[in-house]
Amino acid sequence: MIELIVLDVDGCMTDGRIIYTAEGDEIKAFNVKDGFAIVNWIALGRRAAIITGRSSKIVERRAKELGIKHFYQGVKDKLARLEALCDELGITLEQVAVIGDDLNDYRMLKACGHSFVPNDAMHRVVEIADTVLSRKGGEGAVREMIELLILREGLEEEYLSKWL
Repeated sequence: MIELIVLDVDGCMTDGRIIYTAEGDEIKAFNVKDGFAIVNWIALGRRAAIITGRSSKIVERRAKELGIKHFYQGVKDKLARLEALCDELGITLEQVAVIGDDLNDYRMLKACGHSFVPNDAMHRVVEIADTVLSRKGGEGAVREMIELLILREGLEEEYLSKWL
């Protein structure tokens, strides 16, 4: 059973672009459908974490907005951070599903119970992923991952009952 989803940000929750204003402010675009799925995954009693290599106040704001309690930025060794989180939560890596798109996600993707990559991920991580999603990063890949997990975990009826 998957207890925790781990999300990379740039290239998964976003399309990977970083836009700077003339004043030096950073702009990122998040997909609202991804956010809807994340909030509902948490409402089903499951957990979500963000583990990202960059640091951004925008990402911190998005994590708070979505109710993601486990939020780590500026992480150089994502697998080590995830292993520490699993110890803290009392779960195994087999109970974790992760989405990543590039080499800094490789070890984490390889170690988890189920790994997902957007269809525009770097070819080396595509080669090791359990599931290559039909959607690109920032274009609903996270939603697709969560909905596949909801089906796999037998949570569809409970998920839909909140809305139908």
